[in-house]
Amino acid sequence: MAQTRILVVDDEERIRRLVRMYLERNGFDVDEAADGKEALNKALNQGYALIILDLMLPGMDGRDVCAQIRQHSNVPIVMLTAAGDEANRVHGFELGADDYVVKPFSPRELVLRVKAMLKRTGEMEYGRTAVQTLTFPGLEIQIDARRVEVNGQEVSLTPKEFDLLVYMAQRPDKVFSREELLRDVWNYQFFGDQRTVDTHIKRLREKLGQASPEVSRYIVTVWGVGYKFEVAL
Repeated sequence: MAQTRILVVDDEERIRRLVRMYLERNGFDVDEAADGKEALNKALNQGYALIILDLMLPGMDGRDVCAQIRQHSNVPIVMLTAAGDEANRVHGFELGADDYVVKPFSPRELVLRVKAMLKRTGEMEYGRTAVQTLTFPGLEIQIDARRVEVNGQEVSLTPKEFDLLVYMAQRPDKVFSREELLRDVWNYQFFGDQRTVDTHIKRLREKLGQASPEVSRYIVTVWGVGYKFEVAL
């Protein structure tokens, strides 16, 4: 059986070596890149199941790499960011990153994040429902195919945007707090930046809204609490 390939991008060799060691111990095939240009070239020309991307890179930084990858691919991207680097982290989410890990980080935590992300993008189970397609006026969500169509037009979502949409759409009218969404969609049990949720909701609305403003209004903000998926009759 072929191993799952992961690209690790960081300008610090010791970090790449450490991450590679832990990932390989867990059965992954690991490739490396030391700068943004090398990372972009590999990401666009070779097949990876996931990319671990440091934001602070020489030459082309991680934000630019992320943005250009997203123009061509929805491969899951996990950012490595410095502690307290909230502005860059939020910007990274706006550009299409799916998750983040703060430096200094636990390699074991990173591996768990990688496994969780790959499970959701590869063989994700949304609760115990057997429903494979969710259908609403103007919106169809094909769970197995990880495909979203608005009025028959496919809308390209990142893995985490798709996960967030399905999680909420399977429970119409239920109000979710940001903490719940972080716990159940991002697997953040005890920590996590709640602005992560806000940024992904914003991007999800924008993408749905480009195809249909009516469909984008399915995602409702419940002020002071969180969000819900609501289809008005």
